[in-house]
Amino acid sequence: LFIIPDHYVFRMLYSQGIPLESLGIPRIDGGSVEQDHRKIWQIFADNYHLFRGTPSGGWIDHALHANLGVQERLTGENAQSIYDHIQDRLSSAEFQPQKLLSGLNIEVLCTTDAAADTLIDLQSMRSQGFGNNIYPTFRPDALVNICAPDWLPQVELLSQVSGINVTNFRAFIQALLQRREFFKQMGAHATDHGVLTAYTNPLSEADAGTIFRHALAGKATPQEEAAFNGHMLMEMARMSIEDGLVMQIHVGAFRNHNPLIFHTFGRDKGADIPIASEFTQNLKPLLDQYGTDPRLNIILFTVDEDVYSRELATLAGVYPSLKVGPPWWFHDSPNGMRRYFDQILETAGIYNTAGFNDDTRAFLSIPARHDVWRRVSCDWLAGMVLQGRIDEEDAPEIATDFACGLAKCAYHFE
Repeated sequence: LFIIPDHYVFRMLYSQGIPLESLGIPRIDGGSVEQDHRKIWQIFADNYHLFRGTPSGGWIDHALHANLGVQERLTGENAQSIYDHIQDRLSSAEFQPQKLLSGLNIEVLCTTDAAADTLIDLQSMRSQGFGNNIYPTFRPDALVNICAPDWLPQVELLSQVSGINVTNFRAFIQALLQRREFFKQMGAHATDHGVLTAYTNPLSEADAGTIFRHALAGKATPQEEAAFNGHMLMEMARMSIEDGLVMQIHVGAFRNHNPLIFHTFGRDKGADIPIASEFTQNLKPLLDQYGTDPRLNIILFTVDEDVYSRELATLAGVYPSLKVGPPWWFHDSPNGMRRYFDQILETAGIYNTAGFNDDTRAFLSIPARHDVWRRVSCDWLAGMVLQGRIDEEDAPEIATDFACGLAKCAYHFE
């Protein structure tokens, strides 16, 4: 609940020399890791001081006190009694997942799912009469990163679930269209694309086909992968115009920076680092072709704050297809949100942003993250009212828009 699935947590502990094996993080080779969750919790509690002043510390405190009813501050001395308390709470009827969704006032929960995912868990939930406010999100990254070691198995899986024999680029596109339609039938509102850069550039069908053949033969180069990614963002924008799915683009995370962690524990284990990003030139081919189409809705996210006012705010301020997503990842914090408000809204305006989504694997941090966003947005609004830059009578409506209205509009939940 708090440690093994949360890379924010074990990243911090690892940075202080605590082995990931001691935190129960599974190894790729099946090697020995700590299995006793009480021991893992004790290590966490003994080192809880490491999270002072961090967003993670605030989220965990909120979950412990507001959601789980813990009355004490977590320390090494009370770790086991708090563990017992949490176990008791989690075994109670009110902590069943569906009751938690309503109890935490979560109207909509969107998962992020690989394009070849069968969504069997969601189908199972709905067959049991719940999950109607849970929606999938189409993420094709595993199928466009053609140099990844597991790309060929992903293509084979795509063939299986789509019923289309993916042996060439044209069949690949048809299979992706079929999967998007399936996701839409399951209620999807959006796609999600995690890319190192925002580079876009159309390829001819012949050139795309050549690169795809090289990839199928295991001979694609990094340069071909970059070109293919740039073309596939163009393809995904075209598909979004046709099927109406909102297109999220998350840019600028250098994934798996630590090779020891990557080769021992696999991807997405906290060793991801922001890089400098560029949008104005990289997105121009896509925007030239599709940027003024009223059917296209793109939400841009970045971990490079340097481009907030120079690029994202100005791009969203001119192209009707673009909105700026909320502060993401390392900047999903009180200070990160303040910087976002100061640098984005003056140029883009409030209504060219997408409000807030929490983007978390840590379920109990959802209310905490939204609480922080709402407090910071209201603090910003109060300052604008005091400066005479926003009328006081408009502030409650804007606060509601920040809290939920902008996100509902951006993701077509209105």
